[in-house]
Amino acid sequence: MTILVFGQTGQVARELARQAGVTCLGRADADLTDPAACAAVIASRDAHAVINAAAYTAVDKAEKDAETAHLVNAAAPRAMAQACAAKAVPFVHISTDYVFDGHGATAWKPDDPTGPLGVYGASKLAGEEGVRAAGGAYAILRTSWVFSAHGNNFVKTMLRLGTDREALNVVADQIGGPTSARSIADAVLRIAKTLLDDPDGTGTYHFAGAPDVSWADFARAIFTQAGLACAVTDIPTSAYPTPARRPANSRLDCSTTTTTFGIAPSDWRAELALVLADLNKRGTS
Repeated sequence: MTILVFGQTGQVARELARQAGVTCLGRADADLTDPAACAAVIASRDAHAVINAAAYTAVDKAEKDAETAHLVNAAAPRAMAQACAAKAVPFVHISTDYVFDGHGATAWKPDDPTGPLGVYGASKLAGEEGVRAAGGAYAILRTSWVFSAHGNNFVKTMLRLGTDREALNVVADQIGGPTSARSIADAVLRIAKTLLDDPDGTGTYHFAGAPDVSWADFARAIFTQAGLACAVTDIPTSAYPTPARRPANSRLDCSTTTTTFGIAPSDWRAELALVLADLNKRGTS
């Protein structure tokens, strides 16, 4: 079985690259700012399934770069999904909790009304709509708070700051499920293989780490597991303004993912331990 993955250096793509039968495409192979080129790559390859693990993820930068964000996050996945539909190849697309407005305290279900707060979320939502409209077998997997031993993410930022400082202020009124890139990679591979046998699984799903936690409490857990004596003070989002608004409630209801694919939410505490072990092994943070 051959699975074609758009993305090469991102957190999830790097985890997918470890798997047999997976071919990861970098920018030199398929530039996501050229949707037609992405579609042409799919048309020219004999893949059994396609996974889009690439995205424009600079949330704050997107506020002033909406054109690029929409090309990469909306136009490119739409073109990919259309190319997959034309070849009857399942398409799995990774999306985000940012498609919701973050109100309330109830975990979001896949069919809940969306309402992105900024350009990034709007571009990802437009990408979802394009995938659904393509007419092929697909799965959209929304996830949240991705972390790994690769690239830039909250865990690595906290490790860097926690090593140099005795105390940090961290936002405590945003709640979500930290999700390891490794567990996301496992999930999308399983979903892609399931869709090959049963395209009736087509739809939108959620996958996130458990239990839900605030950024501040997540930071405390990182410091505890890493053995860093860095104190965390809770602050509200208003005390840490950013160009793009973040959803306060990023809780995701993953029950349909478990029912349909047998994939349960990952325990982010166990996944964090694996990431820290990986970083320690390589002597990096």
